[in-house]
Parts: sequence; C-alpha cells; structure tokens
Amino acid sequence: MRVLGIETSCDETAAAVVRDGCVLSSVVASQTELHEQYGGVVPELASRAHLERIMPIVARSLADAGVAPREIEGIAVGNRPGLIGSLLVGVAAAKALAWSLSVPLIGVDHVHSHLFAGMLSGGGREAANIEFPALGLVVSGGHTSLYLVRSWTRLKRLGATIDDAMGEAFDKAAVILGLPFPGGPNLDTLAQTQGANDREVDLPVSRLGPDSLDFSFSGLKTAMLYEVRGVPGKIDAPPPMTDSRRVNLAASFQRAAVKAAIVKLERALERGARDAGDPYRAIIAGGGVTANSRLRRELSELAKKRGLPLVIPAMNLCVDNAAMIAGLGEVKLAAGERSGWDLAAAPTTGG
Repeated sequence: MRVLGIETSCDETAAAVVRDGCVLSSVVASQTELHEQYGGVVPELASRAHLERIMPIVARSLADAGVAPREIEGIAVGNRPGLIGSLLVGVAAAKALAWSLSVPLIGVDHVHSHLFAGMLSGGGREAANIEFPALGLVVSGGHTSLYLVRSWTRLKRLGATIDDAMGEAFDKAAVILGLPFPGGPNLDTLAQTQGANDREVDLPVSRLGPDSLDFSFSGLKTAMLYEVRGVPGKIDAPPPMTDSRRVNLAASFQRAAVKAAIVKLERALERGARDAGDPYRAIIAGGGVTANSRLRRELSELAKKRGLPLVIPAMNLCVDNAAMIAGLGEVKLAAGERSGWDLAAAPTTGG
C-alpha cells in the first residue's frame, strides 16, 4: 500500500511516501532559520511558512518516490497534538488531496508516530519481529511520556511530564549557557567535549516519589539557572563562567536529565506485570531527544542489562518527519481504520 504522509505539527513542513513499511521518500523543510532570531518557534510564523511550503514539499516527496498522485492509496496526516495553526494547514491539505484522489484519509497522533519511527530505520522494518507488550518512551521538545504499547494501534499512557518536556528543558538550559538555537543539539555537542566532567555540579534528578511514572524537569532547569546566575538573596556569587565550566555544566545537566528518564523506565519495567499483565518484551523510544548521544547510549545499556530489544529511530527520523506519520498511517489503514471528512486538528494528544 502506498501511503502519503503529511506532518506540520510544529516548525517542520514534511511529506513522505511509505509502501509496505519501506520509506520511498522523506522530505523535511526546516524553519530553523526563520525562528532562530527569536530563540524559539513563533506559532504564527510557523503556520504561514507551512502554507507556503506544503504543496511544493508534497510534490517533491512524490517525485523522489517515483510515484504519481494517482498511485497513492491513502493519505495520513498528523492531526494532533501540536500548534493548532500549523496542524490546520496539514489537515486541510490532507483532506483536499484525499478527496481529489478518492482515497482514504487517516488521522495519526504525532506522539504515537514517534514510537513507530524506529520501525522505519534503514528503509525497512528492522524490528518487524518485535513482541508486545512493549514499553515506549517519547522524548521531544513538547512531550515526555511513557506508554504501554500493546500493539501499534493500542497504546496507553502511563506517565507524562507535569511541567517542562525534556527537550524544552534542554533548550532552556542551552539559553542559560548562552548557546545558539537550536539549543538541545548544541548542548549535546558541548557536553561531548573531551575531558568534560559531568560530576562537577550535582544537579537534581527528579523522581516525584517512589512510585510515580511522571516526569518533571522544571527543578533541574532552575538549579542550572542558579548555578550560572547565583541564588537570589544570597551574597555569594557563582564561579566565573569559563569555557571549561560551561562544558562541565552542559555535561552535568545532560547527565541529570537522562538519569531522570532512565529512572522512570526502570520503574516501569519493574512493575511491567502489573501494568501490562505480562513482562515487557521490548523498549521503544522516539522523539527529537532520542538523537541525544547520552540518552541513546544509556537506553542501549538499559536494554542490554534487561535483555530486551531496543527499537530506536535512525538519527534522521528522530526529528519531526512525515515518514513516521505515513508508516503508522499504513498500519492503521491495514487494520481498517479510517477518518471522516470531519477530522479535526487538536492541540493535545489523545492519550
């Protein structure tokens, strides 16, 4: 089945064609330069840029795949969650295309599709033999969530951030350190500097009690701010910001943030039989922060320690993309799921 995917949930305009689980094309137009001067995504600018780019990106994805519009058998679109103005552009385009081609339309949860992205690594389903139930972790600029994955169409959220998402915390820490946009990747690069000491500063690792599977990164972010600018009301000034201190602060922040995610994964694995009715048989991770070098390494170490397969996207599929939308959309279409013409854009996830 040839499925065209469309993704416009934030600041990437993306389209892709997937057939039988293989990525035939994946085109992503980033808006980094557009938002760089503001230090973050400006919703109104993002939606206007999507309007200008969406149809040329769709045309390019079809051309790259060597597929004519009439050969498309379904249109999948990320309709939730995200910036409402941006989502509306993608949903409207998908409806118009599906109607004009007389093919099924399917709405896809953007967060759920991040978990599916690892199935597309290398152009095919390398993890095709994955067994369920699996434990899923989504870490991105807007979302940090744990999922019980019974199948690709049956997911239950076990925990989520109560404040900042992990990627948002990385971006804010980068601003505190004076790093350029996009902050998260630049902080990761700095933290990998040879000789970096990730123990110079003992930043807090959020646990939220002994049983919680929720996340919190606001305290970690505040602790970083105090390390750089000093604690309000205290006379003692923070140490001077030398190059080596900036490197060590980046490494220390990264260690604490990643540790918080691993702690929650370990908790969920321990209580797997209670939540899933059976021990988890795989760990699945997705989202932009899965490109972080330390998180990838520690996820691999955790999976190896537990004797579980790890499904994680290739680096080019960690960021928002339409291949993951098309891939999960294909699975949903094969299962008989369809969306009506009343498919709505929604700023929040369905669970």
